[in-house]
Amino acid sequence: MRSVVQRVARASVTVAGEVTGAIEGPGLLALVGVTHTDTAAEAAAMARKLWTLRLLPGELSCSDIGAPLLVVSQFTLYGDARKGRRPTWQAAAPGPVAEPLVDAVVAELRALGATVGTGVFGAEMAVELTNEGPFTVIVEVDNRAAAAAQ
Repeated sequence: MRSVVQRVARASVTVAGEVTGAIEGPGLLALVGVTHTDTAAEAAAMARKLWTLRLLPGELSCSDIGAPLLVVSQFTLYGDARKGRRPTWQAAAPGPVAEPLVDAVVAELRALGATVGTGVFGAEMAVELTNEGPFTVIVEVDNRAAAAAQ
């Protein structure tokens, strides 16, 4: 599982003219991608990582100050553009695999006490944000890391 995480002052996602999720920061926007081998263990590990990652001002985490997160599914994080001019999406998990795992990240964050906004899986979304810093990192959780975190 892979996530591009941005520290934000505010962020929102709109689908068909309706805001489906929004946060006022400081907080984190997490674009989350799922690959074929990901499981519920990776989803739980990703949620814990996002909740405790010290990216906020003063090296604080969302868990330290109750900062909100906006989680948006993003299959293109597993795009491969190394060959040719058209990316392939073969490493991205199909919707029936990916959607429940993105939902599991959100559910686990909420179980940890987070306030979480979301997009709509598979929808054409408009994401707006004010990046603070700018501060952007890539977080990856795989089977080995997920097992070690348990």
